[in-house]
Amino acid sequence: MLTFPAPAKLNLFLHVVGRRQDGYHLLQTVFRFIDFSDQLSFKLRADDTIKLHNPIAGVPEDIDLCTRAAKLLKQKTDTGQGVDIFLQKRIPMGGGLGGGSSDAATTLLALNHLWKLNLSKDQLLELGLQLGADVPVFIFGQNAFAQGIGEKLAAIELPPAWYLVLIPSIQVSTAEIFASKELTRNTLPIKIPPFSVWQGHNDLEVVVCRTHPEVAKCLEWLKRLENTTITRMSGSGACVFAEFTTEWAAQNAFKQIPDDMRGFVAKGLDYHPIYKSVE
Repeated sequence: MLTFPAPAKLNLFLHVVGRRQDGYHLLQTVFRFIDFSDQLSFKLRADDTIKLHNPIAGVPEDIDLCTRAAKLLKQKTDTGQGVDIFLQKRIPMGGGLGGGSSDAATTLLALNHLWKLNLSKDQLLELGLQLGADVPVFIFGQNAFAQGIGEKLAAIELPPAWYLVLIPSIQVSTAEIFASKELTRNTLPIKIPPFSVWQGHNDLEVVVCRTHPEVAKCLEWLKRLENTTITRMSGSGACVFAEFTTEWAAQNAFKQIPDDMRGFVAKGLDYHPIYKSVE
């Protein structure tokens, strides 16, 4: 049995710069990996069955991203192999941290290795995009500046940082937020280089905070903290975060969390934990 992490991501900013004719939104964002992960274990089977042994409650098998990723890879390569998948879930669902997308990417990377399929990274990126716009960055494996619907990726170097992430006790529907009439879709595009992640914002944040007071409450609390470099919502929420330059500052802020809030501290990563290790 092989075990791999599926890390969470943060959007250090997220700008909506337009909309395609097919309805998909055009974005600019910076993805940063953090050392807070789901864990996936894979064991080869003697038959061709794909079996997820501990599915997420309330998520049907036909829409579970681990299962979908494995079946898509199997269909793409016409392999007769099977696998048992064991998922240990830590990343909150509906939190804007990319948990499901990360699980799908780790499944593709791990099974490409375990099944000895030898698909290239470009081929895996193409499959990942079929599963969701956030999947490719986890296959890409580096912190990235993303454009298009999130699939046009350029590696970016980010300074060391620690993050205090708060998890409101709700799930936010990405589809509902992007469909909102209140969402602005005309932020001026930025160029790379140069730009600063600290000068960006999250266009979805205002819409989410208006419709989900719990998110607004957590974000306002973070904004009152000292020594932060960024205070923002990740993705379409619900999770919000503050960035610090030292672990001490992040841990000190964590100790101050009110009793009615919950969260965690995580270190910013430069690469996906299994970057290149399963190529």
